[in-house]
Amino acid sequence: MTPVPERYRGVWARTLLQTPERRDTTTIVRWLQTAQHHADLRVPAGPRDAAALQGFSGRTTVDDPGGDEVCHWHHELDLQPPGIFPDAGHMRFETPDRVIETGVHGDYLEVWERLPGSTGRSVVLTRGDTRFLVAGGFAMRVRPRATAWPEGTQPGDSLADVLQRHPAQHDALLDFEISFGALVGGRWAIERSTLPELEGHDEACAVRRLSATEAELQGPAGAAVWQVLEWDSAADSLD
Repeated sequence: MTPVPERYRGVWARTLLQTPERRDTTTIVRWLQTAQHHADLRVPAGPRDAAALQGFSGRTTVDDPGGDEVCHWHHELDLQPPGIFPDAGHMRFETPDRVIETGVHGDYLEVWERLPGSTGRSVVLTRGDTRFLVAGGFAMRVRPRATAWPEGTQPGDSLADVLQRHPAQHDALLDFEISFGALVGGRWAIERSTLPELEGHDEACAVRRLSATEAELQGPAGAAVWQVLEWDSAADSLD
């Protein structure tokens, strides 16, 4: 796949969502973008409702670079059931670190601002179904649920809808991790997660490239070998 333009890469925080029905400036949203992959986490403010969380990961493509750009986020792993429409937005960069997104398949506007320190290097690793993405001094881990969507789940259903219809599968359907935090000095400080017990957790995290296709990730449970999907860093180790 063609890499996305350099201006998209890094970690973006959403500062505004505007739709005909509502205006949201309080949901904590982090979008980590590498050359080809993304991870996205959305945690509403207020009391935690696990069914209201959103997050996904997959490939990213951009059409017509330099013109009326449309960014497509292909959801390969998703906390919520599949949507009715593809995830795509018209993108207009007001500054190098501020971009306005308007909907292709929906009526909305989002304002994104790039976090300082989120560029300069990017890495994407995979092990089994789990992904680990790094952009600058930040990292995200995406571990999908082991269970499939129950029979009868339809595009456009919400996770809350599915949980209501299948209460016996509550724990299995919510066992989906997307965690975001700063990666500094061989430690990963998790700031936000779909699993609230991980928030505020600080764990060992160091990555060492072994070859063009493999890297070792040293975590709290020890070292494991991961497959390299992307490695855009001058160094062969990240800490």
